[in-house]
Amino acid sequence: MSARNSNEIEAQLSAVQQRATDDISAASSLDELDKVRVKYLGKKGELSQVLGGMGKLPAEERPKIGGLANQAKTSLQAQLDQRKESLQLAQVKAQLEAETLDVTMPGVYRIQGRIHPINSIIDQITDIFVGLGYTVAQSQEIESDYYNFEALNFLPDHPARDMQDTLYLPGGQLMRTHTSNTQIRYMENNQPPMRVLASGRCYRRDTVDATHAAVFHQIEFFAVDKDITFTDLRGTVQLFLEALFGDIEVRFRPSYFPFTEPSAEVDVRWQGQWLEVMGCGMIDPNVLKAVGCDPEVYSGFAAGLGVERLAMVQSKIDDIRRLYSSDLRFLRQF
Repeated sequence: MSARNSNEIEAQLSAVQQRATDDISAASSLDELDKVRVKYLGKKGELSQVLGGMGKLPAEERPKIGGLANQAKTSLQAQLDQRKESLQLAQVKAQLEAETLDVTMPGVYRIQGRIHPINSIIDQITDIFVGLGYTVAQSQEIESDYYNFEALNFLPDHPARDMQDTLYLPGGQLMRTHTSNTQIRYMENNQPPMRVLASGRCYRRDTVDATHAAVFHQIEFFAVDKDITFTDLRGTVQLFLEALFGDIEVRFRPSYFPFTEPSAEVDVRWQGQWLEVMGCGMIDPNVLKAVGCDPEVYSGFAAGLGVERLAMVQSKIDDIRRLYSSDLRFLRQF
């Protein structure tokens, strides 16, 4: 009886080993191979189930069956490792083949993006003033009456405060009409000497035509220090315009702004006629007082310019509305 049981277990081991060998060879993926391993060599696998009958064998026959079981387990584990390595190599090879690029194939053409003339001129102006030692600052577009008008010496009855000129919002807020609000906010939190460049969108209820827009971009630069004069302002404006346009004719005309005194308009010769590009002047003493700066000790200048106007001069554009048309035929020229 014991001999028959021993032979029976030995036959079962041989059959399990053969089935496992066949399944290992048939496994086509690492997941399938792992399932084969669990099926035959797991704690509840077929090999363990066969060895569960060893307890019924005589003690002298158990070592023989145990040795055969260890041989079968070692053999199957070696086959599993070999098959695993083979499948991994095949997987890597397939991945490499899938990711291989055919460098002889024609490329896919994609239209290159271009910098819009407005962004281009802002970048150029920023580079010029940063090179002159100016700090770049920005402020909010939705502003209070104080920062947009009152602190800049606009009297309560100034025409710019009329709803026909300024876009007002509920709660006393408004859309800023210039970037000069940045000047007030910066000077409130910094002490002279200072040289600052500010840029951003501005909003006015202008009638749209070839040289005016209701939404436009403005750049402002200002400097505050001891002993600053109008000569410093004129020299800075002249240097800036020559750096931007090269050899160009520039003129200053007397003008009026609530926040500068004296004030001037700056024109450049464009297509045979004079085109206004910026307003400027010495910062009014009342503006310096509003930010806690003693006008008896410090002085300063400020200038504001329309980015669209400069873009028109630089790129020889005849109508400001072209800058907002989104016409690819126009934009591809730049």
